[in-house]
Amino acid sequence: MSEAVSIKVIKVQNFPHAEFGVVLENGDKHQYSVRLSEQYYQKLTQGGITPEELIEKSFRFLLEREPASAILPEFELNLIQHYFSDYEKTI
Repeated sequence: MSEAVSIKVIKVQNFPHAEFGVVLENGDKHQYSVRLSEQYYQKLTQGGITPEELIEKSFRFLLEREPASAILPEFELNLIQHYFSDYEKTI
């Protein structure tokens, strides 16, 4: 499903508590607001990818497991781990 999906990530606010707007298009258009703490970003990436890349990878991860309409419209990125225990290991 995620192959035919366009994901655009826009930084709204910088660290220490970054916020991103995400627009997902897969025939329908969905918009999300995602918050990411600098601490969680470092834990997952050790700075190896940009925050925007992490957000995009996270949405692709979610789309492999649920439809776009099931993704919460607003959330903290670390919430994904509560729903999908393999998130941190996979990312």
